[in-house]
Amino acid sequence: MTHDDALGTALHADGPAPELADELALFGRFVGSWDLTWTGANGRTAVGELHFGWVLGGRAVQDVWIVPGPGLPGAGRPPHAFHGSTIRFYDRALGAWRSTWVEPLNGRVRRFIGVPDADGISLRSEDDEPFLRWRFTDIARGSFRWQGEVSHDRGTTWELEEEMHAVRRNE
Repeated sequence: MTHDDALGTALHADGPAPELADELALFGRFVGSWDLTWTGANGRTAVGELHFGWVLGGRAVQDVWIVPGPGLPGAGRPPHAFHGSTIRFYDRALGAWRSTWVEPLNGRVRRFIGVPDADGISLRSEDDEPFLRWRFTDIARGSFRWQGEVSHDRGTTWELEEEMHAVRRNE
């Protein structure tokens, strides 16, 4: 077994841990691959891809976001491209999701707390300025909308910074 195979085997899981299946369904429904259309507040657009999977013994969900997608103009060139990953797990003591975004291309790391809300899922990061709110809305079996919002007044008002529409790939 190569090192890459060993890491993949240790990291990936076939499904949720049975004792957490109900809680993990909030993000587990996104497991699979998605095509993305990204729009920035400045009107710029790009296409990319998103992949969700079960990890860490089925106790967490990890995703990888790549915009623009591999081989497309601007791919891998900051500051307008991103290629990062989020690991999300349900914290029973907190009654919410802990989520950490790592994006080395632009040198970003942010921690979020996520909860379901009336529109879908809301994740907030208040560790650093500006505050961030990431929202999954219009969630359907084959699509959803993701919105990235920023607050420069500690969460009193929010401004849309970017938005992505995701469509599930037929695999």
